[in-house]
Order: sequence, then C-alpha cells, then structure tokens
Amino acid sequence: MTQDERLHFDPKMLDIMAEVCIKFGLNLQNKQDLIITSTVESLPLVRRIVEEAYRAGAGVVTTLLSDEEISLAKYRYGNEESFDRAPEWMFKGMAEAFENNTARLAISADNPMLLSGQNPERVSRLGKAMSIASKPAMEKITNFETNWNIVSYPGSKWAKQVFPELSEEGAVKKLAEAIFSASRINGKDPIGELRAHHSNLKKRQKWLNDYSFKSLHYTGPGTDLIIGLADGHAWKGGASMAKNGIICSPNIPTEEVFTTPHADRVDGYVKATKPLVYRGTLIEGIEVRFEKGKIVEARTSLGEEVFLQMLETDDGSRRLGEVALVPHSSPISQSGILFYNTLYDENAACHIALGQCYSKCFTEEISLDKEAVKKSGGNSSMIHVDWMIGSGELNIDGITPDGDIVPIFRNGEWVEEI
Repeated sequence: MTQDERLHFDPKMLDIMAEVCIKFGLNLQNKQDLIITSTVESLPLVRRIVEEAYRAGAGVVTTLLSDEEISLAKYRYGNEESFDRAPEWMFKGMAEAFENNTARLAISADNPMLLSGQNPERVSRLGKAMSIASKPAMEKITNFETNWNIVSYPGSKWAKQVFPELSEEGAVKKLAEAIFSASRINGKDPIGELRAHHSNLKKRQKWLNDYSFKSLHYTGPGTDLIIGLADGHAWKGGASMAKNGIICSPNIPTEEVFTTPHADRVDGYVKATKPLVYRGTLIEGIEVRFEKGKIVEARTSLGEEVFLQMLETDDGSRRLGEVALVPHSSPISQSGILFYNTLYDENAACHIALGQCYSKCFTEEISLDKEAVKKSGGNSSMIHVDWMIGSGELNIDGITPDGDIVPIFRNGEWVEEI
C-alpha cells in the first residue's frame, strides 16, 4: 500500500494545497530559499510542497520536522535545567535566513492537547524559554520582513479532538474536508476564488482606514471594552506586500481585517467566547479587566494556572498587540466546528491578541522604524496569543477623532455592506 493509499481523504487535495501555498500563499519567487516547519505526520503535504517549490524555481528548501513522542520525551526524562533552555542557535540561523530573503512556511497539524497532562509550571518555563530564544526569528515575521504563510494538515490526534465521536479514519476524513473547505481550495478555481475573497477583504480594510477611528467600543455578554487604536495605525486584511517587496497571504484560511491597538489605551472588561489552546493546554472561560492598557484582573474556568503564567511572560504580555474583526457569518463560524486551533478558530470570531504587535499595521513611515512603532503605541512582547471574543451578540462602534460614533458591528455582523 502506498502512502497516498493510506490517507483517509482524497490525496489530490494535497496537490492543490501545495500549489496554493507556493503560488498564492507564499508567492515564492524564482531562486528564493524557503524554510518549512512541520510535524512528521504532515510529510505527505511537506513532500508535495517541496516539489512544487522546486518547480517554481526555489533556491534551497530546508525542512524542520517535529514529532509528538520526541516532544514528550523531554517531559518524561529531561532534567529540570532543560526546561529553561531552548536552541537559540537555530532561531538565530532562521533570523539570518529571513534577513537574506528566505521565505517561511509553517504547516500546522499538532495535537492541541499534547501537553495537557504535563506539569503546568514546566510547560510555562519551557514556553518562556522558547519565546526568548525564538524572538530574533519571530520579530522578522511579525515585522513582515519576508513573505510567509501558514496552512494545515489533518493530524490524527487533532482530528480526534475535534471529532471525538468518530473513528480515527472518520475523524481525519472529516477534518480534512473542513480544512480544505475553510481554506477555499475545494472549488473549480481555488487561486481565482482566493484572489476574489482577498479583494473583498481589501475593500473592508479601505473602509476602516478611511474612517481612521480613534478607538473601538465593544459591548456584549460579559463585555464592555474600549480599545484605543495606535497612532498612525493601518488596517490590514488579505494578501499584503512584505518588506522584501513580495505580495503574500500569511494565513490560509483568513477571514479577518486587523490592526494595532494602543498598548496604553485599553479599558474595561471582556469575556472569551471560545476556548484557547496554548502550549498544549486547553483554557476556557477567559475573563479579564483592563486598566490603561494592562490586564489587572484575570480568571478562567479551566487552565487558569497556564493562562496566568502566560500573562507573566514579560512586560508586554498583559497588553494587546492586535485587534481583529471577523463577522459571525464567516464560513468557519457557520461550519459550527470548534477546531481547537487558533488559525481556524480566530477566523470564526472577532478576536484580540495579547503580546507583540505587527509593525505592518501602521502607516509606512511608522512601520519601517521600530522606535516609531513603539512611540505610536505598538506593544512589544515575546508572545502573540490570539483569543476569541466575537459572537452573534457582539456590537462594535467606532469612535472617530472628532468623537462621532459609527456603528461597525451589530449582532456579530458588519453594518456597512461592501
């Protein structure tokens, strides 16, 4: 039996995904190098993407693979000191590669509950060590210095978490179908359909930028929150040009338009509407209160220890780095599937992110200057953690610099038709 015959879904969809990744997601250029990170389980997709990359004229394609059992071995047998260390040399090398125009592709297929049975204190320590070590590389991504893209593969453990009532074969098949549908690649012309979708996101982005709102006011069950927006902020959505001049689409799928909040101008309280999976731990029922941009009270109904430790990562981890708008009617929301994966769940609902801001979400003269980003209110942190606050009951108003109130969302939907 061939590897394709062992798959529980149509292998041709992986060929389409690979083509979409290289030609649309990354828009990989002739002779451009590429780094791919993935799980071992995703090799059927990795191999196709590597082949497609070389067909497109790629320079050197490098793959970095992770494995669930290898990751767990550290928790089973590692000494205590090892939980405070991470391979800085590897991330420094990746940062150097990104500086030299190497593209980056990540394939997500991880078991979302991989670390749920491990000591939360160890999980937090290792997570912090990884955040510190990876910062040189991740800053290149959050600053959009090179073209990058994230897609997914239907891992078996992930599939069983999403569809626990099904057999492993049935769960993988159903998750694969959900991934391909959400990614908009199961139609007759996937790249054409994605371009049309991204064009609509650009129209929404322009509408928001034309208003240049000073702040957003969120109201809904458990939520009354005012998010001040950074000075000189710019809304983004869909495909964008990286600083290396290449237009790419970082996330497949994507349904959001997003920008940078001001790190010191967030006040009020907000309640999560979907669970968050962070460092292999399920966190539910997040409720926080902000004062002058900082979380001053926080609690959860599940996974509280991990969440509170995350907030102590550094000075910026209690402040916002992103605010994103997604209608309740988005295809991912309407699927009714909880993916336990931020790439998908964040595109089912409006969300906010704690930690590092995206420098690209500023006007050009600000985005190119790290100090200008900071002075304009952009947050800095070793983490960037999205969590969902949107629902069919969420209302959002934009407040203009003159104090006018403009309805943006009512009952989870855009007020203005585009």
